[in-house]
Amino acid sequence: QLAESGGGWVQPGGSLRLACAASGHIVGSINLMAWYRQAPGKQRELVARDIAGGDTTYADSVKGRFTISRDYAGNTMFLQMTGLEPEDTAVYYCYAVQYREYWGRGTQVTVSS
Repeated sequence: QLAESGGGWVQPGGSLRLACAASGHIVGSINLMAWYRQAPGKQRELVARDIAGGDTTYADSVKGRFTISRDYAGNTMFLQMTGLEPEDTAVYYCYAVQYREYWGRGTQVTVSS
C-alpha cells in the first residue's frame, strides 16, 4: 500500500525527487511518514521524517541537502534530494504509521560518475 517512485542513477552533485503514494487500506490522514534508506552491507537508517502538524526530522548526513514534503490530502510524500553524493547510494524506502506500520518495496538511488 506504499509505492515509491523517482529513483535512478545520477552523477555526484545532481538531484532526484522521490515520491511515495499511499493507497489501499491506508485511507484518511496519516500521522507519520518517513523515508529510510539502506546501503549495501549497512543497516537501514532514517533519512527524514514528517509528523503531521509540522514536525520534521532529518539525518545529520542529509541536512541542508534533502527536503521532505507531504501532500496531506493525497497521502503522498516526497523527498527532494540535491547535492547528491556517492554515499547517498542506497535503496530508499517509504514508511508510514496508521494504526500499524507500513513499508514500501523501495526504490534504488545510485550516485556515481
